[in-house]
Amino acid sequence: MTKPFKILGIQQIAIGGENKDRLKTLWVDLLGFEYKSTFVSERENVDEDICAIGKGAHEIEVDLMQPFDIEKKPAVHQTPLNHVGLWVDDLPKAVEWLTAKGLRFAPGGIRKGAAGYDITFVHPKGNDQFPISGEGVLIELVQAPVEVIQGLSA
Repeated sequence: MTKPFKILGIQQIAIGGENKDRLKTLWVDLLGFEYKSTFVSERENVDEDICAIGKGAHEIEVDLMQPFDIEKKPAVHQTPLNHVGLWVDDLPKAVEWLTAKGLRFAPGGIRKGAAGYDITFVHPKGNDQFPISGEGVLIELVQAPVEVIQGLSA
């Protein structure tokens, strides 16, 4: 089966908790991940610190997330491993091809993500129209920038 896109590698993992400062103590202070920036979105109910380990095409982002409002959805603190992000060389082609194959995407379509890349999410549950899903895992597809595509192809 020929597909018009390539998954290049892991772009990120997202970890949720009720208090991102506690997560930061582990991931940044103890394990040595580098703090990069903070992203807050009331619409997405998230207050996250973007951290990373590695460099260039081998940098992996680790998002430490807490809910903006613990009573609202989405509940980014449940489950603790919130989602896995994958670099994609051609996000629009990937979405088109995967949709035609029956993969269910979460509402919102392709949009700018917290780190500034175009993103979309594979829904964790299928339905009658789109029976293929993340099977309980939320998967973020992330448009890889040229330097990542080149770095991973080398």
